[in-house]
Amino acid sequence: MTAKKRILVVDDEPDFCSIVQGQLEKEGFDVELAYNGVEGMEKVQANPPDAIVLDVMMPEKDGYEMCKELKEDNNFCDIPVLLLTAVASHVTSTRYSHADGMSTEADDYIAKPASADEISKSLKRMLRA
Repeated sequence: MTAKKRILVVDDEPDFCSIVQGQLEKEGFDVELAYNGVEGMEKVQANPPDAIVLDVMMPEKDGYEMCKELKEDNNFCDIPVLLLTAVASHVTSTRYSHADGMSTEADDYIAKPASADEISKSLKRMLRA
């Protein structure tokens, strides 16, 4: 019997986190939540997850920064990261553009509003679960 895959969901919207957590737990994942990039990094360092669902726009440390830190750290660079953002694909004048998201080292990228089902499918692809 294989152990459940652990997913860390990092997003500053508690309602969104709860919805995603519920769906992923139904799919057989163990889910841990963090509400900003600082808390997310602390949780990764304390107990590295099998994959991370990471929002872009968050207080304290945004998703781009957290993703960059993870991918530059040999201890965490192999953890698959699914990057989520509510920024429209046509927005190019802010640091939170679709192009910026696509240029990160994230393993997958989904624009919000992302359904919990889309997130689950992406995680399964990344983890081959």
